Amino acid sequence: MSEDPRYEIRVEPRSTYVADQSDPEQGQYFFAYTITITNTGTVAAKLLSRHWVITDGEHRVQEVRGPGVVGEQPLLVPGQSFEYTSGANLATPVGTMRGSYRMVAADGREFDAPIPPFTLSVPRTLH
Repeated sequence: MSEDPRYEIRVEPRSTYVADQSDPEQGQYFFAYTITITNTGTVAAKLLSRHWVITDGEHRVQEVRGPGVVGEQPLLVPGQSFEYTSGANLATPVGTMRGSYRMVAADGREFDAPIPPFTLSVPRTLH
């Protein structure tokens, strides 16, 4: 959450295991994740960049940074949402993702919208 309610962005992640793009015998597990980003503040804000921290079941960490998401830099007016789906490969059947989006508000203020941690897991791997 932002310290200033004008700059509130809610991020809701969901993930699924994609068996037909995975090869467990080769240590390749592919996960799709869908992110819904909602501007719950009072000022329009544009997503500039992303920063992901991806951790596999062996505690190996991969950081990913880049402009926008899926080739876009959406502008969200208050109350508007943007949803996209992307994917991640892991060498283990379980892992986590977390991160942040760098945003710029219509008034020029830049701020980070945190992406809450979420689990990537092959079904029936975690109890």
